[in-house]
Amino acid sequence: MDNTLTNISFSENISIFENSTDDWTPDGEETVHFILRCVIPSVYILIITIGLLGNITLVKIFITTSAMRSVPNIFISSLAVGDILLLVTCVPVDALRYFYEEWIFGTVACKMIPVIQLTSVGVSVFTLTALSADRHKAIVNPMDIQTSSAVFWTCLKAVTIWVVSVLLAVPEAVFSQVVHMPYKNTTFTACVPYPLSNELHPRIHSIMIFLVYFLIPLSIISVYYYHIARTLIKSAHDMPGEISEHSKRQTETRKRLAKIVLVFVGLFALCWFPNQVLYMYRSFNYRQIDSSLLHLIITLVARVLSFSSSCVNPFALYLLSESFRRHFNNQLMCRRRKYQERNSSYLQSTTAMRMTSIRKSIPAVANGHGQKTFSV
Repeated sequence: MDNTLTNISFSENISIFENSTDDWTPDGEETVHFILRCVIPSVYILIITIGLLGNITLVKIFITTSAMRSVPNIFISSLAVGDILLLVTCVPVDALRYFYEEWIFGTVACKMIPVIQLTSVGVSVFTLTALSADRHKAIVNPMDIQTSSAVFWTCLKAVTIWVVSVLLAVPEAVFSQVVHMPYKNTTFTACVPYPLSNELHPRIHSIMIFLVYFLIPLSIISVYYYHIARTLIKSAHDMPGEISEHSKRQTETRKRLAKIVLVFVGLFALCWFPNQVLYMYRSFNYRQIDSSLLHLIITLVARVLSFSSSCVNPFALYLLSESFRRHFNNQLMCRRRKYQERNSSYLQSTTAMRMTSIRKSIPAVANGHGQKTFSV
């Protein structure tokens, strides 16, 4: 197999794993096949289920609850929408690729899936940067009064982030292509993200991805949080002995929101850093295949972690935000009550139908015309 297949999108094709087991024992190869075709797809299904439940509930809460429509929550809703997009498109396609040795989704999917994935990553990291800037403004410059049009401008910023993320991902559609490559007297179909003849392209691509979608945004966020931390430490020392209860609550709310955003940033960095490093490693070793067990394990962990980033934010918010936790529980209880009401209504209607049948049949039995007995 051509070694250039090691760099198919952010996550390589299942055939790389097929090729990686060439020098392994039969038992080890069977174990790997079981993990790849059963365990990992099951983990993906779990990620999709949990992620959709959490993110859809989060968006619903922010849409239907007017008290939750604040500037930070608009950005968090945008994050959730990006995660939902990734969960319903890229994750299922990636899971299905464990069952096929080559690309089966056609040219359109080959061009669109990398665009959607990169758009989702862009929305996540750029929104986290905007959230950090908002928390910086709220804590470092608390005297800046929020105008009545703040929600409108925040929505405009969120839309701009989406537009920029899509535009930055367009080159993925331009360069991605389906290729047919010779392998063991057959033709192997693969989706590659850049021309196979140019070894410089994958290196430039991986460096730009790392800088634009990871290092630069996280560096900016670090600067924001450095100033936030310094301001909070300074205010703790300069705070007068007696302050109003309202000012104290306001300060605590801002600190809590800053903590939530920082946790989101930490989770994003943790989930995507292994995949970013692995992608750069493969791009700079474009003509080599690492068939070691360690490389396979790192690859699987990196892929699962990167997609897990789409389902962790709602649960982090659930643990850190009392108001969101209360609304989330209310949503779940509401669904449970509706389910119980539907079951109760069904049982009542069924019982009523049976009682009606019994009443109609009693005269017939009394007159000797009916031969059946009934029990409820």
